[in-house]
Amino acid sequence: MPRIVRFHETGEAEVLRLEDLPLAVPAEGEVRLKVEAIGLNRAEVVFRRGLYLESPRLPSRIGYEAAGTVDAVGPGVRGVRVGERVSTIPSFSVGRYGVYGESAVVPAHAVAPYPSRLSAVEGAAIWMQYLTAYGALVDLGRLQAGQVALITAASSSVGLAAIQMAKSIGALALATTRTPEKQAFLREAGADHVIVTDAEDLAARTKALTAGKGADLIFDPVAGPFLEKLAAAAAPGATIFEYGALASAPTAYPLVEALVKSLTVRGYLVFEITRDPERLAAGKRFVTQGLESGALKPVIDRTFPLEEIVAAHRYMESNRQKGKIVVTVGG
Repeated sequence: MPRIVRFHETGEAEVLRLEDLPLAVPAEGEVRLKVEAIGLNRAEVVFRRGLYLESPRLPSRIGYEAAGTVDAVGPGVRGVRVGERVSTIPSFSVGRYGVYGESAVVPAHAVAPYPSRLSAVEGAAIWMQYLTAYGALVDLGRLQAGQVALITAASSSVGLAAIQMAKSIGALALATTRTPEKQAFLREAGADHVIVTDAEDLAARTKALTAGKGADLIFDPVAGPFLEKLAAAAAPGATIFEYGALASAPTAYPLVEALVKSLTVRGYLVFEITRDPERLAAGKRFVTQGLESGALKPVIDRTFPLEEIVAAHRYMESNRQKGKIVVTVGG
């Protein structure tokens, strides 16, 4: 029987259990993967705590991203073959179709091949980060060459994906980090400039770097009081994409800046892309082309074996990572 990660109560990382469960049989429209690697996402921490958009049905599976080999297909599946090397796209119920474990069943539309030159570890670090960035920067934000993208929490896997994507478009990529420890890393990762927000005035520094204009597009998972600083750093007509709520304090709407600058402050989730077949197809093409050209390349911070899934979640919550945390399965 495959080992599967589940939790029987919500709470801290210790609620995650590795259990032996019967091998699942894919139903109509589903495929089963022999999992080789699992990409961790902050959404799964929030889900584990019972605070996510979706409430877990206990005992619950968990996990959006895995890379592996298709070892069974359900009735009615077309375009996915047994033996195909694929990774999963976050477009399904994280509790019903959670991928943490040695085996996972997911909808057939939620798998895609990835370039053969990438390892399984890299394959598990593709779709959440790149499609999240793609949706805001390309699909909705229409970022253009010569424009300015301000990317906060930039050392996260999504932040790094956004830096790479902005650079591939020809935009100026400004990255933020709270402390100087990650400054050199972000420059090496491709950021044109790095703003240390605990030591620098965000708006003043952004305007100094953009000849007084500010940022055309802002990509932020923090919100809270930080939103007022982002609005001050924005250019006239800019869009601020809020794709998370990491701040614990309430988020006040920056009305005066929004009025003066005609700003758009927009909530955004990757599911806007992954649950729309046409937009998803365009996103997959964009990301695959970037991976094949080398313009996009997953940054792996650290790997953990499946047996250390609790430690992997604790590490994610430490905020020390620079890129993707991946859990390896077998081998």
